[in-house]
Amino acid sequence: MIGIGALLVMLTNAIVFLLPPLLPTIQDQYGLTTVAETTWLYTALTLGGGVSFILLPRVADIYGDRNAAVIASALLVAGATIPAIGDSYPTLLIGSVIMGFGGAAQLLPLGFLRRNLGDSGLTIAVAVLVIATGIGIVLGMIGGGYTVEHLSLRDIFIFLAVAAVATTVIAFLAIPHAPPAEPTGRIGVLGTVWMIAWVAAILLALTQGLVWGTGALIPLALGIIGGVAWMRVERRSPAAVFDAAVLKAPFVVAASTCVGLFAAVNAAFLLLLSAFAQVAPSTLPAGKGYGLGLSALQTGLLMLPFALTFLVGSVIADGPANRGRGGPVLILGACTCISGFAFLAFAHDRVWEYLVGAAMVGLGCSIGYAAGFTLVQLAVPEAKAGMAAGVAGTAMAVGFAFGTALVTGVLSASVLPVSGSTTEVAAKSLYGDSYWVAAVLAGFIVLTVVRSRARATRRGGVAVV
Repeated sequence: MIGIGALLVMLTNAIVFLLPPLLPTIQDQYGLTTVAETTWLYTALTLGGGVSFILLPRVADIYGDRNAAVIASALLVAGATIPAIGDSYPTLLIGSVIMGFGGAAQLLPLGFLRRNLGDSGLTIAVAVLVIATGIGIVLGMIGGGYTVEHLSLRDIFIFLAVAAVATTVIAFLAIPHAPPAEPTGRIGVLGTVWMIAWVAAILLALTQGLVWGTGALIPLALGIIGGVAWMRVERRSPAAVFDAAVLKAPFVVAASTCVGLFAAVNAAFLLLLSAFAQVAPSTLPAGKGYGLGLSALQTGLLMLPFALTFLVGSVIADGPANRGRGGPVLILGACTCISGFAFLAFAHDRVWEYLVGAAMVGLGCSIGYAAGFTLVQLAVPEAKAGMAAGVAGTAMAVGFAFGTALVTGVLSASVLPVSGSTTEVAAKSLYGDSYWVAAVLAGFIVLTVVRSRARATRRGGVAVV
């Protein structure tokens, strides 16, 4: 079970993290003009994950861990097969959404390892999640770049489809079909789709605001109205998206908010590094050139320190988080990210600077993820493990999408034409601004922890966060 848990986490994260280094290649191959068109692939992937991060852990609670894992793996098969066959931007966009639906496979080990490995199950599950994520990052970023350099973009999805088929079979054989942990639970499918719809509308307005002008106010208004209506309906729904008992458990909302913010800064960093590293200075107007001119494979290697430091996050966070010191650990992760972004805001023109920044941001994010997911799981009983994973996972998916959309909006504020093509890239000054924006997002993690601790103190509770 530990092996299949690690495999599920590695495969899903390889899919998520292979896209950032490939975005410039995708933009060039499919003739996409703007940064926003390209990054919507990443947003679609993470929003699809937002749906499944709610639904599939609930499927595990109600219908069994094996069924949920097989469904998630089958979705990965379908999502990878569509662009492998179609080999076009529309099929890649559709495939990204479906692969996002299967992305909740990475959260399922939090449930089935906790339920089957006794007292040590939670510690092992979080360690598997964080460490296997680091390995998946390496496989995705380097494997994707290597495949594009020596084969083709289409071949990546063929390999992913084959790997997902194997994972589906192994999940069916390896995960016990135990009785459901919560046989009388209900799944709020309509509420889940509704939630993702209004979130997507707001993100669409954020990414396209500078392109559409006042036209972007339409999806923004629809998103806000849809969100307000969704909240009112959810309060009375017998099949609410999020179990009220889980949300009311101590610090679940605060820890999940922190997970979402770590995901936002994570996505911001990956997008900024990939975009800057693959710009060739010679292709830009005189006096405005920048970039490292790297290939997708070289960009993946540049991100390697991010993945390597990701492997140690659970080691740092595990002990203190389980002893009720999750708040200081979350603050440590946030401050590490802030330091990395502040460094990159001043120094992002040379390879070694990105290596240092990547190591700092990767370490900070991994500490934050490990502490956040541990705190959420500690707050709920075993029967609610799937729901708890879904709450934190949904926050992570929305955070990824928000971070991508926010940075895309900043990078779209001023663009330069790339000679010999129809594509455009951001002006150099916007990268420094974007790193400061990411640092501010990380600062909100500190504020969230401080506010949660203050509220707990006023209520006479124990400040776990």
